[in-house]
Amino acid sequence: MAIRIVSLVARLGLAAVWLISGGLKFLDPVQTKIAVRAYQLLPESLVGPVAMALPLIEIILGLLLLVGLAVRGSAVVSVLVLVVLIGVIISVWARGLSIDCGCFGGGGAADVGAWDYLSEILRDLGFLALAAWLCVFPRSPLALGQGSRVGFSVDAQSSVAR
Repeated sequence: MAIRIVSLVARLGLAAVWLISGGLKFLDPVQTKIAVRAYQLLPESLVGPVAMALPLIEIILGLLLLVGLAVRGSAVVSVLVLVVLIGVIISVWARGLSIDCGCFGGGGAADVGAWDYLSEILRDLGFLALAAWLCVFPRSPLALGQGSRVGFSVDAQSSVAR
């Protein structure tokens, strides 16, 4: 029962992260493009497409997790996205750039220090832990997906198993 509740909290928590992050980026596409450009990792021809795609990916992941469809698949994609995001933050920090990550809107040049980068990485590692948990334990109450759905009570689960 405890695993189911932890999975529900992880699923809804990660859904909230993706929906807020993606929503804020989606509502301000110009700033999102500035944030992507600030990382200085992509050729200019890819900055716009990445700035358009990232919020949509985040919103889709958030919606799938919120309603409990394809939870394991969404968690796997979340792990991949978060590993990339953590990697680019580490890259910016290692190259001595001073930018706001733009993870929850905003982004671009900013007066940031080592603690700012470390706190962003630690925060994202927490989100990564939620996604990893859901890769292993994707089933939770209130999920719509057949492979993700499970009841609150042990009795309901054992009657379904028979």
